Amino acid sequence: MILKRNIALVAHDNKKDDLVEWADFNKETLALHNLYATGDTGKRIIEKTDLRITLLKGGSYGGDMELGALIANEKLDYLIFFWDPLQSLPHDVDVKALLRIAVLYNVPTACNRATADLIISSPLFHSQEYKPKKERAKK
Repeated sequence: MILKRNIALVAHDNKKDDLVEWADFNKETLALHNLYATGDTGKRIIEKTDLRITLLKGGSYGGDMELGALIANEKLDYLIFFWDPLQSLPHDVDVKALLRIAVLYNVPTACNRATADLIISSPLFHSQEYKPKKERAKK
């Protein structure tokens, strides 16, 4: 039996083609899991792959914050976020907050294709027993 994981797929404009290509290459594996994606990224992945994806708002319209809420409520297992380190965006604060919360809650995060490949091909990705320990902020 396969354990369904909750996986977020997000990409900045200059990285959307890379993420769509990666999702298409891995669509058989991704189809076994619950997928979430922000606005345009999710629509483009669906058009190319026919994967079932829960669409959130676009990143700059609150989608990054929606993903952060899923992480904070322990409802997201993996974050695949192809972001562009060379482009400044108006919602950079949201991007940093999303990456911060992913690290805080110990969510495996891929910011590029090489890391996404390593995550999805890891035996731990498919393991029933593996669940990353969720770290909590000190109160």
